[in-house]
Amino acid sequence: MRLLRWLLVLLLLAAAGSAAWVWRWLDQPLPLATPTVELSIEPGASPRDVANAWVRAGVRVPPILLYEWFRWSGDARRIRAGSYVAGPQVTPRQLLAKMVQGEEFFERVRLLEGWTLRQFRAELSRAPYLKPATASMTDAQLMAALGAASTPGEGRFFPDTYVYGRGVSDLTVLKRAYASMQRHLAAAWDSRVEGLPLKSADEALILASIVEKETGKASERAQIAGVFSNRLRIGMPLQTDPTVIYGLGESFDGNLRKRDLLTDGPYNTYTRAGLPPTPIAMPSLASIRAAVNPERTKALYFVARGDGSSVFSESLLDHNRAVNLFQRGGR
Repeated sequence: MRLLRWLLVLLLLAAAGSAAWVWRWLDQPLPLATPTVELSIEPGASPRDVANAWVRAGVRVPPILLYEWFRWSGDARRIRAGSYVAGPQVTPRQLLAKMVQGEEFFERVRLLEGWTLRQFRAELSRAPYLKPATASMTDAQLMAALGAASTPGEGRFFPDTYVYGRGVSDLTVLKRAYASMQRHLAAAWDSRVEGLPLKSADEALILASIVEKETGKASERAQIAGVFSNRLRIGMPLQTDPTVIYGLGESFDGNLRKRDLLTDGPYNTYTRAGLPPTPIAMPSLASIRAAVNPERTKALYFVARGDGSSVFSESLLDHNRAVNLFQRGGR
């Protein structure tokens, strides 16, 4: 009996010592193979899978130790899918808290106003840790995947900086950009001024894309929109180079020639009156607002000064004088 009592005491002491060691271990920095260890947890991963994945990624502890901590904590089933980073001072307790609270490590991609859909998609293909789910899709297939099969993709994605978790697909970012443009366009159209020569929000988006490409100085957006609105109202061709350049596509070599302006096509606003069939770029919110609230002006013409600003004219005579002064050096 005395021996059994001693054995029991030793077992209790060992258990207490082990418990004390575990308690201290929970608040000690984890040994890492590199200064930081990154891990993307897929949806449906089990707590044991997560423990094994952290060890494979570079957390230098037995995976059973991490797994038992996850299980013993009672939070194992609350671990969220996502992208996480373990820094040099992270403890087992902090590591679990990150995953339970969803403290993900995010990347960013910036999609610029004035870019085309082709440029948007190229930038997404270069974005770090973004799965290229749409890489093999045509633009039409992409729009179908977004539930907008009959809608041309150009102009339909809002230019902004998008934050995403590592390992998500590019379609996720595009869905957000598409939804954002839908919201902004609908709000702008609802607040439009009366008397616009536009029949729909889609036409406003087309005009906004032209304003975006023609504006060199942000403060002139509404004035440029006013010029184009005046031309639409009287049936005068828009005569804007960016639409012709867009129509040329990848064949455009940076030099717009006279023959390009004379060759008829759906995007040639020199040979055809009215708006082109689709937007020509992704417009900013400022350009969308300018399109639905253009400045009241009598101007029908504008020409770039060369410093980013433009000279606006009501008559062709005054416009030709401005062109002669600022484009031909006064010749």
